Amino acid sequence: MYRIKKLEGRAKRAEFETVHGTIQTPVFMNVGTAAAIKGAVSTMDLYEIGTQVELSNTYHLHVRPGDDVVRRFGGLHKFMVWDRPILTDSGGFQVFSLAGLRKIKEEGVYFQSHVDGRKIFMGPEESMQIQSNLASTIAMAFDECPSSVASREYVQASVDRTTRWLVRCKKEMERLNSLPDTLNRQQMLFGINQGAVYEDIRIAHAKEISKLDLDGYAVGGLAVGESHEEMYRILDAVVPYLPQDKPTYLMGVGTPANILEGVERGIDFFDCVYPSRNGRHGHVYTSHGKLNLFNEKYKLDDAPIEEGCGCPACRHYSRAYIRHLLKAKEMLGMRLCVLHNLYFYNHLMEEIREALDQGCFAEYKAQKLAGFEKRT
Repeated sequence: MYRIKKLEGRAKRAEFETVHGTIQTPVFMNVGTAAAIKGAVSTMDLYEIGTQVELSNTYHLHVRPGDDVVRRFGGLHKFMVWDRPILTDSGGFQVFSLAGLRKIKEEGVYFQSHVDGRKIFMGPEESMQIQSNLASTIAMAFDECPSSVASREYVQASVDRTTRWLVRCKKEMERLNSLPDTLNRQQMLFGINQGAVYEDIRIAHAKEISKLDLDGYAVGGLAVGESHEEMYRILDAVVPYLPQDKPTYLMGVGTPANILEGVERGIDFFDCVYPSRNGRHGHVYTSHGKLNLFNEKYKLDDAPIEEGCGCPACRHYSRAYIRHLLKAKEMLGMRLCVLHNLYFYNHLMEEIREALDQGCFAEYKAQKLAGFEKRT
């Protein structure tokens, strides 16, 4: 059940009840592709840094260890020891990124594993079956993510097929949730809006999939090469045509500034690999811009990454020490930077929710954006 607590313009402050707990939105989902956050971050760490939702990848877990293995352990929650919500993406984006290794047909996609080259078929039913074995809280529909520079004709045909696949996903999900041996019979399904940068295709698709009365709706196919301005233009156009009384998820986005702009346009859910990927390379987020801890000027800096930050890195260690670890290629340096970045994102969402609760999100957004524009 999804309940809006406060509105400020199109920005929504809501809560979403699931079988694994209630999610306070807007929320950033911490990306653990293969059931782990890259950077040696455990699920115990995720509790400490305020993570509400963990996101894992259907395709990667199907390839290894195999969704059948995860099922034998009682599902992803028990396998990775995490009792809060998990969202699994459908595998569609990863499959379609294997451009040279795949063939798209009406029934689904034939492709080769990036790990061992073995031939795999995945269609809507297979994606739902894999995600049912994983027993995630929220499953994503299987879709095609067309390129942002694809022709209008290709995008229209792709979106039409994605709609047909979504109907099949819903039917299969309902069948799986009715079976007595299904691990999570309350698994939810989110549909995905596509249409590249064509507003009219996006809007028509949003209207069509809204009729299916799904548990939530995502905007996919953005942050894949188009400009930020184009992304915001598409969100301005399409979000009003998605059900306001259902959670809205902007897939694969993004920077802290992207998140603030997305919230203003009515987005509830976000995910992105930026905080963990940047952290592994010594790039850390602060309220005053991003720092590159490899820089020489931090060699004797005894300050934490950010004054007042409550993350495990800032509570105990200096920039100088973390820089030393990174330069020495010690894994702890990478781990501390990833923990800081994920804490920063989770804490940013807490502040956004608080600003919405207090009715001052517009002022908060302006103040945060001004800080992010600084570069150190």
